[in-house]
Amino acid sequence: MKLLISNDDGISALGIRTLADTLAAAGHEVTVVCPDRERSATGHGLTLMQPIRAEIVESVFHPHIKAWACDGTPSDCVKLALWALLDSPPDLVLSGINQGANLGTEILYSGTVSAAMEGVIEGIPSIAFSLTSHTHKDFQAAAKFAEILVAKIAVQPLPELMLLNVNVPPLSWEEIAGVTFTRQGVRRYVDVFDKRTDPRGKTYYWLTGEVIEDVEPPIELNLPTHVPLDVHAIQKKYISITPLQYNLTYGHGLNQLSGWEFEFP
Repeated sequence: MKLLISNDDGISALGIRTLADTLAAAGHEVTVVCPDRERSATGHGLTLMQPIRAEIVESVFHPHIKAWACDGTPSDCVKLALWALLDSPPDLVLSGINQGANLGTEILYSGTVSAAMEGVIEGIPSIAFSLTSHTHKDFQAAAKFAEILVAKIAVQPLPELMLLNVNVPPLSWEEIAGVTFTRQGVRRYVDVFDKRTDPRGKTYYWLTGEVIEDVEPPIELNLPTHVPLDVHAIQKKYISITPLQYNLTYGHGLNQLSGWEFEFP
């Protein structure tokens, strides 16, 4: 398959090198276009008020991989690749492997998920891969599952356009309990701003959020409650796969508001 791979951890991240090299070694045609530096939690930001530059990168990835480092956001990277750098569209857009989880409401901030979602917006099925630890450095299990999943999609394409948000527990392959399809949960954070003073005496703040609980999404969303939450699957040592799409319309809310009437002069 022809694969476009990006991330939000930057060109030097071990996760993207492991993912790209594993899939190239498996015989896929791999192109990497990713940020030239760490761009985590950038959401779906695009660069509009300045030019975007991309430089060819050599001797970092598998020798059969074409790679560019871009000074834009993760979404910039995918959009630039699809419209300017690639000679034809890829079969899949992949993002990751991210260093850290993208579970529950974290996906709203995630540059990893947003890079993959840019593929879906352009009509290309996509997958976001995340390793649910900020300290665990072994990406081999996650890359092995990525190889298995891409091979499965090659012979059994996704039934419709979607993004698969894949989170892998930080375990060896033998320790992982299995794979399960999940629904997006809700993560509640306590957002703590650490107040500090710089050498010139100026005050600045550093955001350090911590998860305080994982909860069920509102029942009004009409999600199938028999399907486990992504956060719970990871806690039970399962690989979590959550299908996502970009239409955020709140169906229940639309039904509730449909009876409202407005009078204009």
